[in-house]
Amino acid sequence: MVAKALHHVSLNVNEVSPAIDFYEALGFREFQRPDLGFDGAWMTLDGTGELHLLNFPAPEAVGQHFALQVDDLQEALAELATKGISPTRIGEIDGICRQAFLKDPSGNEVELNQPL
Repeated sequence: MVAKALHHVSLNVNEVSPAIDFYEALGFREFQRPDLGFDGAWMTLDGTGELHLLNFPAPEAVGQHFALQVDDLQEALAELATKGISPTRIGEIDGICRQAFLKDPSGNEVELNQPL
């Protein structure tokens, strides 16, 4: 078996509503989620993949994260700043990418990645 694409990423979040607001600021949009017997939300990024938010205690962030590709990191950070979102750190991997790391309201880490 060979995987064709990433279907979804599931994240535990301490509260669903603030997590939805955060991920909407990053460009995700919420869509209909079936009743699974616990609170949560399903979101998509222009149909390229899904983010499933699960209302369970979020684990401590110790390096695990997922990355979102952006065309212009500085422009993305400027737009997020108007929404009260700022990076926890910014860096560059020489010849590969510029990157900024954000934390959602539950402490989950998200990387913004601008390929060089």
